This record gives sequence, C-alpha cells and structure tokens, in this order.
Amino acid sequence: MSQIKFNEALLDTHLVVDVRTPLEYEEDHIPGALNIPLLDNEQRVEIGTLHKQNGPHAARKRGLELTARHFPGIVSKIDAAATGRPILVYCWRGGLRSKTVTSILDLTGYNALQLQGGYKSYRNHIVSFFEPFEPSGPLVIMHGLTGAGKTDFILGLEGENYYVVDLEGLACHRGSAFGELGLSQTLSQKHFESLLWDALRKAPKGKPVILEGESKRIGRISLPGNLYEVMGSGIKVWCEGSLETRVKRLIVEYGKPEYREGMAAALFRIKKKLGGAKYSEISEYLEKWQLEPFMAELLLSYYDKVYYKSRPWQEDVTISLEDFYLAEKQLEEFLKGRCLVE
Repeated sequence: MSQIKFNEALLDTHLVVDVRTPLEYEEDHIPGALNIPLLDNEQRVEIGTLHKQNGPHAARKRGLELTARHFPGIVSKIDAAATGRPILVYCWRGGLRSKTVTSILDLTGYNALQLQGGYKSYRNHIVSFFEPFEPSGPLVIMHGLTGAGKTDFILGLEGENYYVVDLEGLACHRGSAFGELGLSQTLSQKHFESLLWDALRKAPKGKPVILEGESKRIGRISLPGNLYEVMGSGIKVWCEGSLETRVKRLIVEYGKPEYREGMAAALFRIKKKLGGAKYSEISEYLEKWQLEPFMAELLLSYYDKVYYKSRPWQEDVTISLEDFYLAEKQLEEFLKGRCLVE
C-alpha cells in the first residue's frame, strides 16, 4: 500500500474517496470527493469513546466487528465510480480508516493510494493558498450600487478573454441585508473556502479574473486569508444603472410573494439605520405590496447611503449596465486598453 502527499493535480486524475463520516464530509471535503464512510456518525463516537476508556486494541477490534461485513459493498461502490481511474482514499489525518480501505482495494487488485496526512493535510494546503493569496492573473473587481445587475452581468460574460468567479453563488448569499432571500447559507466556512479554492485554481494563468466587489463578509461567511485586501488593490470597475432600471431588476429578483415574510424580517433588522419614520413608510409599501416605491425608497434611504459610506476608493473605469451587450463591449475595450486581453 502506497501513500502520497496532497497535490491538486490528483483531483483531475483520480477518483477521490472520503471515508470519513457523513457529518465530517458535510462540514467540508475535497472538491469532487465521493463519500463512502467506513463508520457512520454514531459508530465513530462509539469507537472514540472505547479507545479513550479501554485503549486502541479494544477500539480496533470493535471497529473490525462494525465494518468487516461492509467491505465488499465498499469495494463495489468505489469500483463503479472509479470507471478505471486510480483511486485516492483519505480520512481525517491519514489514519486507520483510510489505511483500511486502501489496503482492501490494494489486496483486491485496484490502483489505490492513501492520502498522507488525510483531510488535515489538504486543509493546510487551502489555508496556505489564501495566506498570502497570489492570483493567477489580474483581478478585475466589479462594483456598483445595489440592483445595477452586476451579478447577472458577470455570470453572462462570454468568451475566453477572462475567467469569472461567482463569490455570492459559492457563498449561497447575495451579500446584503436581503441577501439570503430564496437561498440557504448552510455551508460551513471551511467548505466555502474549498469551493472558492477549487474555482480559483482553475483560472487560466495570466487571464483577468473577474469578481464582484464584496465586503469582507458575505452573510455568515468570510473571505479567507488576505483575499479581501488583494481584491482591494485590483482593477476597479464601477457599474452604473439608473434608479428605474435598478428598481425593475430588484422586483424581478425579489418580488415574489413567497419572499414577503423574509423581506419584512430583513427590513426590521435595518429599522434603526432607517429611522422610525422611514421604516414605517417603507413597511407600509411592503404591506400593500407596492414594490416600486418599496424598492426605490429602500435603495435611496438605505443601500445607496451604506455603499457610498464604505467606498474609500476611485474606480479605474465606469461602464453602464443598462444594456449588458454594450457593457461587455465597454469592458473588453477597457481591458484591451490595459493590454490585459487581446
């Protein structure tokens, strides 16, 4: 049985098998890894308690009793998923769980490797990637007032001149007071970092990486390492949109009856910042489902003020998002002028 140190190239050549418990896997895992637990959540607790109270020999014996009958099924599941690829197996820190499964695969003739140091070694790699963060190409940060359409514009960009990373999509949050409507930010900080690492590692060397301007936190998730500071020194694009267009786009995104209760709760959370009179006015619009004045007052009385207050920088270029096709042309011309794209 052979061990190997973590190398991101392994993700593109091997079937990666996570033999930890479902709870461990849910908290975070190597991107693309298949979860085939050797022990379930309760069994791992049982083995851990037994190890602490009676020592490693008793724990290993009990572990064999719990898992031996599952070995054929484990091998069968891995074989079906591998489709001829070599196999990389890992557990928490390269211990008995991954050693057991790798040994069984090796004994039955499969090309299997155990990840040295397990998930812990992978996690150290992720932390090192973001501390300090060194982008593969120039960062182009898209800023603009709420409702301008930045996210839709970025996600609609086509062509091979740049690489797009959707921070809000990865974080499952739109990064604002109303940002969780229709979404569920249940992922852990560690898993967000894994998803972000996986997206950034795939960026072609030297090509501009386009991201939406965010604060340090996106809902309950934080940008890792010094990524936020590096983004702050990137190329800044200011995205304009008229108040009328912004209101229309927000109504399309948020104006759904099933969001009504969540919108009221989000509005209440910013009551102090709005002030009592303004809160009552906007609340009444929402209660009557008058979405145009509701969105307009929310933008003018809250979002725009917050954005301008936290904007200590000057943009490198301004583009209009009234028409996405024309906006993309503007962006391309600017990047060509900077010799960042051909």
